[in-house]
Amino acid sequence: MKKELPKLYEPKEVEDKIYKFWVDNDCFKATRDPQKKPYTIVIPPPNITGQLHMGHALDETLQDILIRWKRMCGYSALWLPGTDHAAIATEVKIVDAMAKEGLTKESLGREKFMERA
Repeated sequence: MKKELPKLYEPKEVEDKIYKFWVDNDCFKATRDPQKKPYTIVIPPPNITGQLHMGHALDETLQDILIRWKRMCGYSALWLPGTDHAAIATEVKIVDAMAKEGLTKESLGREKFMERA
């Protein structure tokens, strides 16, 4: 039986079912297997600008390849979402927002700036 692929990809038709399966089967839970050597990659999230580019796609693809390869080699491999790595971009966005209010980092001081950030 010949089945034709749809012209457009509709994520809602596919991704919700897959994500539910992952959640229902604890796919996001990290478990340590003491019988295996650990291998971990922390996934940095997109920076505060929200601008994704080919570099992000390449980075995630390479991480995916490495995790799968290590898993096939017998490692207890964990690909874990991490914390924001883009402090410079974050600072720029905060400083820009403050400038619209007539504020500067220097006028706030380190502690107040850190609270705001």
